[in-house]
Amino acid sequence: MKYLILVGDGMGDLPIAELSNRTPLEVANTPFLDSLCRQGELFLTHTIPDGYPPGSDVANLSLLGYKPEEYYTGRAPLEAAAMGITLSPEQTAFRCNLVTLAPEADNQVRMIDYAAGHISSDESHQLIAALEAGCASDTFHFHAGVSYRHILLVQGDYPQMNTVPPHDFTGKDVSAPLARYREHPQWAALLDKASAILAVHPINAERIAAGKNPANAIWLWGEGKLPTMPTLTERFGLSGSLISAVDLLKGLGVNAGLSIINVPGATGYLDTNYEGKAQAALDSLRSQDFVFVHVEAPDEAGHQGLLQDKIQAIEDFDRKVVGPIFQGLQESGENFRLIATMDHFTPLCLRTHTDKPVPTILYDSQQTASGCNLPFSEKSGEAEDKRLHNGMANGELLMEKLLERHKNG
Repeated sequence: MKYLILVGDGMGDLPIAELSNRTPLEVANTPFLDSLCRQGELFLTHTIPDGYPPGSDVANLSLLGYKPEEYYTGRAPLEAAAMGITLSPEQTAFRCNLVTLAPEADNQVRMIDYAAGHISSDESHQLIAALEAGCASDTFHFHAGVSYRHILLVQGDYPQMNTVPPHDFTGKDVSAPLARYREHPQWAALLDKASAILAVHPINAERIAAGKNPANAIWLWGEGKLPTMPTLTERFGLSGSLISAVDLLKGLGVNAGLSIINVPGATGYLDTNYEGKAQAALDSLRSQDFVFVHVEAPDEAGHQGLLQDKIQAIEDFDRKVVGPIFQGLQESGENFRLIATMDHFTPLCLRTHTDKPVPTILYDSQQTASGCNLPFSEKSGEAEDKRLHNGMANGELLMEKLLERHKNG
């Protein structure tokens, strides 16, 4: 038996007046997800425990079968693991976004772009190298990641600050959180020096000349210490792989003991190599038991408030990932159990995550007659949950259900 989890990050949404009070998932053409839904089991999964932030770190940790209450230490340490950075107990990792900020009247500062125009990795690596050359010390070191996503390592004790995700403030005034960040002179000096280096860097001059958002500031968040997690092999006897363009997910995979498959051209947005991800998943299952495939594009579109991009991202996930993987497994003759879901909602009207339970499909190639006879959507998930009371209270139960080790109800 082969086992798969396919995740369309942030696909869930709220009804939108422009769509006749439907969601992007309801409007999108998703024949493969709808077919799996009608042939399988549909239920809701609670990926965010009470009191935890509804981030992709917490939610995907849940989807991999771990209780965040037991294993979550922060987002940045997971991304550091994906980058090959081994944290010592004395180190703290921060996610370091390259962002676009703009000063406004009355001392306000607006978050124009939490991703600096989805800056390329080639450009951002030059900027991070400049920050390391100009700001590194016994306390601080910068490490380059992918696109706008990077890591700041802090050695030893450091002044605490109340960090917040930059994507929660898209288009909003950030003068209040910036003031909190700058309360301690050590942080204020680092932020000022970083902004001064970025302001005069040729990469940003070129981006401005090309009409692109410059990466004119850093934004620190998601800090944490080294996590300690048992692997999926230790817990369930599974060998497997994880496929994602995002360091956060790769870091989760590293800590879960999964092989990380880096697909050429995987970007985390609409231009990602969907076909390459699907083929890599099928290839990995020839020798392993389990694969986790993550597609970031719906979430990115949600954070930017781009309706048509989100619909396209959902349709691409269905047509270029879910469909080819499902068809490839059918052609292989292998028996398989497949979960298709999302980690959290990223509503366009909010441009950030919510902690609503997510609709989840479980398809078993050996049991295809008990479907819910509904298309895949948020409303369908809620309807089935009310009808059958078959939801999963956490990701650990979801993994047990996938592996046929949990009988719900």
